[in-house]
Amino acid sequence: MDTTATEAATPEDRVLDAAGTLFYGRGLQAVGMDAIRAASGVSLKRLYQLYPSKDSLVEACLRRRDARWRDALARYADARPAGAERVLAVFDWLHQWFGEPDFRGCAFVNSFGELGAGSEAVAALARAHKDAFRRYLTGLVTGAGAPAALADQLALLAEGAIVTAAISGDAEPALRAKEAARVLLEAAVARPNP
Repeated sequence: MDTTATEAATPEDRVLDAAGTLFYGRGLQAVGMDAIRAASGVSLKRLYQLYPSKDSLVEACLRRRDARWRDALARYADARPAGAERVLAVFDWLHQWFGEPDFRGCAFVNSFGELGAGSEAVAALARAHKDAFRRYLTGLVTGAGAPAALADQLALLAEGAIVTAAISGDAEPALRAKEAARVLLEAAVARPNP
């Protein structure tokens, strides 16, 4: 999820980079606009011109993170042969993500936990992210010849692995979830259609 030097050149990208890193690392409520100003090198006046409120900055960071996260996952999984291998590649990608030194779980679950009850925008962005992930899994699952309903089960495996990895500080939950996904996928493909 690194940005290139070109992307980081604009004040808006510097703000989003700094805010994204700080929000993910410390939490939304613990980070103030002054910390984002200091980390981004953008003046407070310019920061507020770009994002008139912290809420608007949080929303922009979540939208950006969603696009980048889903793009990185799709690039990884879609590079694998279609079918079961592509479905299982999702869990290999999760394993790599969990192993990153700054991994702190799902930014959308974290954000929802902090602000979801008080911010309909954050709740809606978290729901949209999870729905998009499930839809992506549905495409992979049906492409592997399994019923679309399996995607819901695999999404639960992935979500459980994300939470477990974040709490335990261990990347292995992705591999355990992958083995469970393999069993479910093989059973679903072998089952005759009614």
